[in-house]
Amino acid sequence: MVRLRDPFMDCVRRLDDIASSVDFEGNTAKIDATGLTHKELNDLLRVCVEKGAEKIIIKNVCGQRYIGTRLHFPGKKVEIDVFGIPGNDLGMFMNGHRIVVHGNAQDGVGNTMNDGEIVVKGRAGDVVAMSMRGGRIFIRDDVGYRTAIHMKEYRERVPVLVVGGSSQDFLGEYMAGGSVLLLGLTLKNQKHKANYVGTGMHGGTIYIRGKIEQYQLGKEVGVVEMEEEDYRKVESLVKDYLRYFKDSIKNFELDEIMGERFIKLVPVSKRPYGRIYTYYIRY
Repeated sequence: MVRLRDPFMDCVRRLDDIASSVDFEGNTAKIDATGLTHKELNDLLRVCVEKGAEKIIIKNVCGQRYIGTRLHFPGKKVEIDVFGIPGNDLGMFMNGHRIVVHGNAQDGVGNTMNDGEIVVKGRAGDVVAMSMRGGRIFIRDDVGYRTAIHMKEYRERVPVLVVGGSSQDFLGEYMAGGSVLLLGLTLKNQKHKANYVGTGMHGGTIYIRGKIEQYQLGKEVGVVEMEEEDYRKVESLVKDYLRYFKDSIKNFELDEIMGERFIKLVPVSKRPYGRIYTYYIRY
């Protein structure tokens, strides 16, 4: 009699094998991600939280996706330190935890993130903060295309994205809420590269430090004067930025950053494309 292999039991045995290699020191769990698939790594993260881990250190990460995604444990807040380069959708749907990446990150950081904080001690790829609904993301260096696309807010949930460097095109595309702060610290007296900034934007605020021309902005945004409340908000975020990256940002001080000119971008309409639709009334 030939017995067929049970794929489910194979996965269970595989998870048991890799779970036995996790090193626990009190409430801290240490994981070596070498050779793990993204599913195995995320299964292992759940196991660690279920066993009471409050901090998880992951080493040798190399492209594993969705880290921090499947950790919905109401009332539990976990800090995850990632050493290596996490794959796409880091912290997707995350609801309250904190992730610190000691290096660069790929696309989709904070995709549809609901709460919590992500800190990337490097650069990040495209669509950072896509559809982000709450929490905070801090990127030390540059970001790619379509950053903060569809970012939104609801009642007390106001997402915040702080980028220390610059952005590629379509920053804040279709943005519906939240705040984006672009500091331009990597530009070295050059203007921002991004074009079509705020295209389709109908909510939220974008703060930009550094040189940017009117032709680089989308038709759906307008430049307004910074108010005292805006400066207080920006200064508070810059202080957090400097605190998070103090080990690698040593050439910038608060006064120097705040001494440069900031512009504030807001949408000129809540329904920028309302006129292009045709409505039919049926009787």
